Amino acid sequence: MVASEVVRAVSDTPGGPFIFQEVVLPARGPQYWDGRATHNPSVTRHGDTYVLYYMGSTHPFADPDSTLKLSSAEATVARANKRIGIATSRSVYGPWERRNEPILNTEPDTFYSFLTSNPAPLIRKDGSALVVFKGRAYGKNFPYQTRQYIGIAKADHFLGEYHVLNDKKTILDPKETGEVEDPFLWEDKEGLHLLVKDMSSKIAGEHHAGVLLHSNDGIKWKTDPAPKAYSRAIHWTDGSQTRQGQLERPFLLIENGVPTHIYFATMDGKGGFENGTRSWNMVVPLRK
Repeated sequence: MVASEVVRAVSDTPGGPFIFQEVVLPARGPQYWDGRATHNPSVTRHGDTYVLYYMGSTHPFADPDSTLKLSSAEATVARANKRIGIATSRSVYGPWERRNEPILNTEPDTFYSFLTSNPAPLIRKDGSALVVFKGRAYGKNFPYQTRQYIGIAKADHFLGEYHVLNDKKTILDPKETGEVEDPFLWEDKEGLHLLVKDMSSKIAGEHHAGVLLHSNDGIKWKTDPAPKAYSRAIHWTDGSQTRQGQLERPFLLIENGVPTHIYFATMDGKGGFENGTRSWNMVVPLRK
């Protein structure tokens, strides 16, 4: 919300190690919608154009000199300004052209009246785009935001105007699934597929495990017969096993139409961002 930047790192292999190269989307001033923080990057390519979807935010306060609580006024303002936007480039090395307006704004009386975040884009061959995203609505009491859910938006061209589908409602029934977040969307000959993080354990039966869903149109989704796609229990190459405190933002590497690796942001500890001592990005090779 106040000190995040999108960066680029490189590796010779999908398994890493990845080496930091540059800050791609730095702070650029509070007058911009994304001027104080950029986060949740997801880059894809269409033709000769790289399209970087991300969440941006701004706020009018000085940078904090201590840890902010989510209930603080500064954090609430920064969260209420979270929006989804894009930057484009003809090269993954940049320069990146940022827009002065987000592509997915908030709307009153919707599940995304408070913020839009966590874009999961899919650009099709004709240039049209689908984006699954996380939204929160305004509540009655400070700090105002309510529970988090996901919806889907579409544009006839990835640069164009995006419209939230499904009558601006969530694509999963909150009564059946509870809260979910961290979507990742992809498509193959069998249709659309979606990974989400199960926040309430209603689908996967494990807190913060991953859930796999399928759809033909992006609006009506069915849970996979074996819904748990991944667990917070990680098996390491030395034979040991740990249960990660946090396992966030699943991203698949898809080669020749087949997922080969899954990437996460992760943290140690017993769970909860306040209880970890170390965070990092990790990659898990997938069995064939």
